[in-house]
Amino acid sequence: MKTSTTIAAAASDDSAILALFEELAIAAGKVVLDVFHTGCAVDHKQDLSPVTAADRDSEVIILAGLRQHLPHIPCVAEEESAAGICPTDIGDTFILIDPLDGTKEFVNRNSDFTVNIALVRNGVPVVGAVFAPISGKLYLGRPGLAELVMLDDGFAVVSRRRIAARKGFEPLTIVASRSHRTPETDDFILGHKNAEIVSVGSSLKFCLIAAAEADLYPRFGPTMEWDTAAGDAVLRAAGGSTQTVDGKPLTYGKRGHAGEKDFANPAFISRGLVVEAVTG
Repeated sequence: MKTSTTIAAAASDDSAILALFEELAIAAGKVVLDVFHTGCAVDHKQDLSPVTAADRDSEVIILAGLRQHLPHIPCVAEEESAAGICPTDIGDTFILIDPLDGTKEFVNRNSDFTVNIALVRNGVPVVGAVFAPISGKLYLGRPGLAELVMLDDGFAVVSRRRIAARKGFEPLTIVASRSHRTPETDDFILGHKNAEIVSVGSSLKFCLIAAAEADLYPRFGPTMEWDTAAGDAVLRAAGGSTQTVDGKPLTYGKRGHAGEKDFANPAFISRGLVVEAVTG
């Protein structure tokens, strides 16, 4: 890691933390892409969701970097959590890691998989990095900055540009899950006159809204906080929002609620700067 990044990140500065997230997401993305090209066995966790060497190796890289340079911030990572490893006390500031979001896309040889790292503070995702290794697109967000970074085939940065959510116009563009469509999602889409539908996997749905390429992302199927936090952080940094279906901001760090799985999200809707035109 860069010495300047490490020193600054240790001071818990959001811009330096984001720089560290960028480095780790790219490093993990390289490993994920190597496994994608060489192939690997697919195992299944207790919930029957797929897991591969790419998930595990990516997480090892990310956690090693975070625990070296930000040892004071608890980390909640998908694969560790699946193995029953989770901090006893996450406090009001912690990091959520999804080392390979869109494993089903990865296994099915689709390109819509990402590496996700997010910092949550007081229930709000405030710093996030989402890296899509196939396209070389890295989406970054922190308070006051959302940007799209383009990388070449050697993972060198080619360009950076600021992004911002757009004010929606009819017909609205709705992004929906490629692998997890539900009847509730279809009903939501039908309630928006002439909406254009884009099917995409992983946390890229948040990023399309953040980059002014879409307006709405309804999610009524199950998700976990590590699935959404990084993309949500990018979206909020770009001026968008994510709310539960009753209009409250989606919050993070949910644990110990009777009858609910720790770190599980309720249904939510992500938006750009959109005023919805709903028709019956």
